[in-house]
Amino acid sequence: MDNTSSTLWPSRKAWIISAIIALVALAILFVMGRPPICACGTVKLWHGVVQSAENSQHIADWYTPSHFIHGLLFYAGAWAFLVKCQPLTLAPKSWGLPLAVLVEAAWEVFENTPFVIDRYRDVTVSWGYVGDSIINSMSDIGWMTLGFLFAARVQWWVSAGLAVVLEVLTGFIIRDGLALNVLMLVAPFDAVREWQAMA
Repeated sequence: MDNTSSTLWPSRKAWIISAIIALVALAILFVMGRPPICACGTVKLWHGVVQSAENSQHIADWYTPSHFIHGLLFYAGAWAFLVKCQPLTLAPKSWGLPLAVLVEAAWEVFENTPFVIDRYRDVTVSWGYVGDSIINSMSDIGWMTLGFLFAARVQWWVSAGLAVVLEVLTGFIIRDGLALNVLMLVAPFDAVREWQAMA
């Protein structure tokens, strides 16, 4: 695919729709009773200790690269659906970002349900996981958006290469990442969990 074209760059209307979707997610998280910020009472730009009560509570952490990769992947999906499948879809090409924000926002809401929180605690190394703060969830949507916009401006192989680098980096540092996170959430392996626990 040719990422140098601006066919998937969001229009003004698409930006507005994306913002509305994010605000709806924000409201839902408040209604769900999610804490606005970390219970520690501070907001950090970066928190790098995975096995701690402050993980997934601040603006960025070791799972931020996963959300950036979401954006890269969602761009590829939007390109396949909105560009490659034209004219099978009637959706404007510039609506790729709202669709990506919708998927990411839906995940942020679902991720903070008791079902998913308990699932993380039961089958992954995130034994003390209590869900995300609202500022972390909204930041995750923001990081995904940055990934999407990055993919819209570079060649596909740059996005693919960066995704691999980020996965290898987080895998090496915290023994986790997007692929391992999905694997352990959906089909957990004891051997992988034991390996991750040694981090």
